[in-house]
Amino acid sequence: MRKSPKPELLLGIRNLAELEACYRYADAVYFSTDRLSLRAKAKDITLEKLDYFVFEVKARGLKAYLAVNSTVNEDRLGDVSDIVSASAKAGVDAVIAWDPAVILKARKAGLRVHISTQANVTNHEAAEFYRILGAERIVLSRELSLDEISKIIRQTEVEIETFVHGAMCMAVSGRCHLSAHILGKSGNCGECTQPCRWKWQLHGENGIVAESLGKYLLSAKDLCMIEHIPELFQAGIDSFKVEGRLRDPAYLEAVSRCYRAAIDACEEGNFPSEKVETWKHELASVYNRGFSTGFYFGTPGLDGFSPENDMNASEKKRRAAGVIENYYQKQHSAAVRLLEEGITIGDIIVIEGSKTYLRQQVSSMKKGGKDLLRAEKGDEVGLAVDGIVRKNDRVFIID
Repeated sequence: MRKSPKPELLLGIRNLAELEACYRYADAVYFSTDRLSLRAKAKDITLEKLDYFVFEVKARGLKAYLAVNSTVNEDRLGDVSDIVSASAKAGVDAVIAWDPAVILKARKAGLRVHISTQANVTNHEAAEFYRILGAERIVLSRELSLDEISKIIRQTEVEIETFVHGAMCMAVSGRCHLSAHILGKSGNCGECTQPCRWKWQLHGENGIVAESLGKYLLSAKDLCMIEHIPELFQAGIDSFKVEGRLRDPAYLEAVSRCYRAAIDACEEGNFPSEKVETWKHELASVYNRGFSTGFYFGTPGLDGFSPENDMNASEKKRRAAGVIENYYQKQHSAAVRLLEEGITIGDIIVIEGSKTYLRQQVSSMKKGGKDLLRAEKGDEVGLAVDGIVRKNDRVFIID
């Protein structure tokens, strides 16, 4: 049985712009600081900014979970102490960890602990071990079937969280050494260069190149469980987790909105099959590598890989157009310099920055006091905007 009243929708974010994109639909967010994270590129949130960031999360009515889930070498134990101390001061709702040093220090500081999928928990006795250690939630291994997840839930008192959407790693629970071996950048320390997403060829000893279904031989499809939300409900999963801390805000907005609608429909006892295709179409319109159901219904075969696609299988693309030079709050407008290409009335644009996410249609443009139907590359124009934007935010056109 589910330990919580209803399943939580949990989104991964890396800055305030991504929080802005998903907070209307999520129940909680998880993120990391610039230390001991499996997303080392996500450096927007430093320990010095953690207080402010957690405040912004809670001001929007969401729970805040901090991931501290990279490998902890002996010389990084000081970082663990610093992060735990900052987390307790900021009032994070839980620390996501798997290393015992992090778990013990977090519990000693009075912090709740969620066990990361990096712990590769695959049975109820392991889940109970971490519960006895003080964990309140387990993020189960991604290599479990729905039937196995259900059995664990029935035999443990700890909350259970599973991934429902986002990137899948070709290695068990992300414990891959390919990046470290090839480029000296360890995925287990947050620096994965994703060589599994590169083009590869199979060469025989005789020099012959073997034919294959495509050149992206190691690239797994993204997980997508939107049409199986009722089965996840029935299994009693406490938290539905979306991967994507390094993806753009538009991705987070679309994914959180679709899964919110699916969860709400299921809660109301009305999960319309006609809506499923609409949701899947919307999810396919943002960054993805093709979709599969991962291990939920058995070990994936070739259909779980995407050898024919590059990093993004989405039919919708975005093109850089320009940069915000200034924002005029009273006029609800911004000065935009079009560095890459022009824009036209009616275009759908996204304005993004570390604190900004705004998606809108171009409704009004002016240059030299005159209305424009189209502005060209190199122009600086006044653009009507539907919300707050900031200097140096980037403007993108959505195809």
